Amino acid sequence: MAKYSLASIQGKEIAAFRDMREKGGVGPNTIRLDLALISHVFSTAIKEWGMTGLINPVQQIRKPKLPKGRDRRIRHGELERIIKVSESPLLGELIRFALETAMRRSELAGMVWNLVDLKKRTVTLPETKNGEKRIVPLSTEAVRILERIPRRLDGEVWGMEPDSITQAFLRAVTRARAAYVKEVEEKHRGEKDAKPDPVFLVDLTFHDLRHEATSRLFELGLSTEKVKEITGHKTYQMLARYTHLKAEDIADEIDTLKRIKNERKNDFRSKSSI
Repeated sequence: MAKYSLASIQGKEIAAFRDMREKGGVGPNTIRLDLALISHVFSTAIKEWGMTGLINPVQQIRKPKLPKGRDRRIRHGELERIIKVSESPLLGELIRFALETAMRRSELAGMVWNLVDLKKRTVTLPETKNGEKRIVPLSTEAVRILERIPRRLDGEVWGMEPDSITQAFLRAVTRARAAYVKEVEEKHRGEKDAKPDPVFLVDLTFHDLRHEATSRLFELGLSTEKVKEITGHKTYQMLARYTHLKAEDIADEIDTLKRIKNERKNDFRSKSSI
C-alpha cells in the first residue's frame, strides 16, 4: 500500500491486504495486529496531523476471527515417552524446565546465565513478547535442572534458536508416536479390537507445555494475579485462553471441600452436645 496516499486508501484496499495475508498462511492474530498498526496510522493522522477529512478504512472491514484457544493438556505418559526418544539430552531438560516455569519458547531460547540467580531462584527476562521486563520465579526442580546442565562458553543457557526447539520437539513427538504404535501392535498382535489410542502423542506442540504449566499453577491453588505475574500474560482474557483445568481434578476438589465442610459440621455438633 506504500504507492497509495492516505486519502486514497479505502476499505477495499485494506480488505485486499487482509485477504492476501490470509492466503499467504498468516495467522488471524498476526493479521489483526497488522490491521491495528495501519489503523493507528490513520488515527494519528486524523488526531495529530490535522487530516480531519480522513476516514479510517480499517474500521470499515471485517477482521479475521480469532480461533478458539487450544485446550490440549498433556496426557499421562506422553512427556516421558517424548524425552525417552529424544536425540538430545538437553531437549529433555528443556521440556522439564518449560513445565516448571511456563516460559515462552522465545524466552527460553533467549536465557543467559548472567541473568539467572540460582540463590534467589529467579531468571530475569529483560524484554518479553509484551515488550516488558519480567522476573520468573524458579521452583526447586527448575533450579536442579539448571544446576545439572553443562555451562556454555557463550553464556547462553540452552544454546538453541526458537525454531530449532520447535523442530526438535516435533521430531521427538513423531518418533514417540511411532514407537508407541509399534509397541501396541506387537503387544496385541492378532487381537481385532486392540488399536493405539488415536489422540495419544498426536497434535502436541512445544507451546502446549506453556499451556500445561499455566494450568498446573492454577491447580496448585495459586491466585490468578500470581499466575499472571509468573506467565507474563498481559490481560486476564489472554490468560484464560491458555488455562484449561482438568474436570476430574475439579470434581476431586469439590469432593474434598464437601468432606471438609461435613467434618467441620460434625465437629461443631459434637462440641455443642458436650
